Amino acid sequence: MNSFLSLGIDLSQLGIEYGTLLMFGMLVALLITGMPLAFVTLLVALIFALGWFGPMSIPLITSRVYSFVSNFVFVSVPMFVLMAAILDRSGIARDLFDAMKLFAGRLRGGVAVQTIFVSIILAAMSGIIGGEIVLLGLIALPQMLRLGYDRSLAIGVVCAGGSLGTMIPPSIVLIVYGLTANVSIGELFSASFIPGFMLAMFYVAYILFTAYFRKGIVPDPDPQPIPAAEKIKLLKGLVLPILVVVFVLGSIYGGIASVTEASAIGVGGVILSTILRGEFTYRLIRDSALQTLATVGMIVWIGIGATAIVGVYNLMGGVTFVSGLLTGISDEPIVVVLVMMGILFFLGAFLDWVGIALLTMPIFVPIIKDLGYDPVWFGVLFCMNMQVSFLSPPFGPAAFYLKSVTDIPLGTIFRSLLPFIGLQILAVAVLLFFPGITGR
Repeated sequence: MNSFLSLGIDLSQLGIEYGTLLMFGMLVALLITGMPLAFVTLLVALIFALGWFGPMSIPLITSRVYSFVSNFVFVSVPMFVLMAAILDRSGIARDLFDAMKLFAGRLRGGVAVQTIFVSIILAAMSGIIGGEIVLLGLIALPQMLRLGYDRSLAIGVVCAGGSLGTMIPPSIVLIVYGLTANVSIGELFSASFIPGFMLAMFYVAYILFTAYFRKGIVPDPDPQPIPAAEKIKLLKGLVLPILVVVFVLGSIYGGIASVTEASAIGVGGVILSTILRGEFTYRLIRDSALQTLATVGMIVWIGIGATAIVGVYNLMGGVTFVSGLLTGISDEPIVVVLVMMGILFFLGAFLDWVGIALLTMPIFVPIIKDLGYDPVWFGVLFCMNMQVSFLSPPFGPAAFYLKSVTDIPLGTIFRSLLPFIGLQILAVAVLLFFPGITGR
């Protein structure tokens, strides 16, 4: 039976060219209605599975979905989300921010610089961006504004720094890419650390340049030295976060634990930290678990929908069709990669990174391998590209996360992010033309 719901509609007669246009048009039209991405992709996948192949194709799609959700590495996602949720509700991040005054307090723009370094440590603890931006919006932004920092600089530092969890291991984006592209997540973590740190240093360099060469952007540093007793007190705020980072990343890089096992170690470390600090309560665990359930539920449903529609499109011959289109653009492989980056930039302005990864990577990664590129390098490049999507208007998530805890207009937030988007694009270019940065 090759008809759609016995109505005599045979979509396979369209051919892959018009079938691709129809599929894309249906996706856009349904997304405009406000329907969640997960349900849009599932509905379109069902329509094309029945209309192109008939009911016998459904078991093939469900088996593909099952192989995605049953992957053992996927267990690490809720673990890292739970770590971030517990950090949101504890005082660990606030003490960490205060402790960084010891290293950046005497610099012009020191509070902005310490915000970036706090972002690096928080990213290395959990790999989630939403919670970091909210935390920094509540802790760092008010302090910078109170001290007299330029509002645009302060906003950009919070959103850009808080988004570093995309690049710095244990990044959830890297984990989902690894699952989708079937590459080693441990290798992705190793390859992404230096590029992630490089991007953070771009931010620091911009902050210092602005602070020292533009008057009135930042206040003068406090000339008063920090008393020894206060230094010891502040240093205590560094101990527990650094230990969690060392145990999580050290166990992965040292080959002691897999990514999934390390995520469980991280959750245990964060819970132990809250116990030692006297912050552990039933309410903290309950609220953290509920937030984790909501976040991971969204990721799983998007994953199911995207896996289904990509599976149908593969059966239709879509991967071969798109591969032919992309590789036919130019004989130069780097041009093909640049076109892929352009597609990702465009999609990043409208779609969530989970959907982008699960919709595009099953198509892009085989092409990358055929072109002779390293899929691990391309995964790091993809994550760097997604950094831009977190800040880019009109739907940059970072701006909306910050808006949720401030009364700053969205237009002001997006304008403040423009210099940092430029730095992210520069980082993409550096990674694109100097792939050795990843160590691959």
